[in-house]
Amino acid sequence: MQIKKDEKQSFYAGCQFVDIEDQENEHVLPLLIMYPTYKEETVEKIGPYTISAAQDAPLSDGLFPLVIISHGDGSTPLAYRTIAQFLARHGFIVGIPQHPFNNREDNTLSGTIDNLKNRPNHIRTVIDWFLKEHSFSSYIKSNNISLIGHSMGGYTALAVAGGVPTSFPSESPDQKPYCLSVDRDKRVQSLILLAPATGWFREREALEDVNIPILMITGEKDTITPSFHGEFVLNGVSDEEKVQHIVVENGGHFSFLSPFPDLMKSPTFLPSQDPEGFNRKEFHENLQNTILNFLLHSF
Repeated sequence: MQIKKDEKQSFYAGCQFVDIEDQENEHVLPLLIMYPTYKEETVEKIGPYTISAAQDAPLSDGLFPLVIISHGDGSTPLAYRTIAQFLARHGFIVGIPQHPFNNREDNTLSGTIDNLKNRPNHIRTVIDWFLKEHSFSSYIKSNNISLIGHSMGGYTALAVAGGVPTSFPSESPDQKPYCLSVDRDKRVQSLILLAPATGWFREREALEDVNIPILMITGEKDTITPSFHGEFVLNGVSDEEKVQHIVVENGGHFSFLSPFPDLMKSPTFLPSQDPEGFNRKEFHENLQNTILNFLLHSF
């Protein structure tokens, strides 16, 4: 079934799945890409999800900003599919890597120093790929690159932008905390933090080198990354005026994930659950526009 283009959007959403060779770490980095195209969308079934997109369609002519989305601990790129689709329809190229060994299929490095080191490197690898891959490189505004990070993805975004993380004792074999060295990627020009996990930046001056526009959106009823996580950002960056902070009334930690199909909604599947009375579908319509507005005006 073909999907009509909304009069408010400029493009249809194209969709590709690629595997990037991460030579430094000797493993494959799966990547979901959504991007502007003039080819009409069709409804596709991907696992338990349905997505409206033009699979493997040609990229529209033009120059487009690049947005990378970093998923949460043990999650999947498809959990952010509606945000990526919305941005693609409005003229953004969006890449969502599946973080190796910290995803739904294989979460063996969760809670380790290796994971803290690897995640920012994954983002750098993805940006490098986009700027070198001939089918995308000439279409990207290389001075307009942003990161969106949810939960552990918020940690990842802050580390990429210059944050200096300190591990927790439980994350190392000798039960000691370590200050980690992460190379800042100056190509990244803005961040969007969704319910970010920021405890690794608890040390004084850990975020003082993060000096780019930030949109931080947190949930009032978030019990996984409660309010002090946001305070680390507000109190830690060098210029608090560059941070726009929105608290979502009655919002939970998983409210930032794309709405799940009814067959996946269950009290035993926490990512599908929201605080009582919260309308995730309605919230995402507002969230998408808030993100778009920030991206259009942060440069």
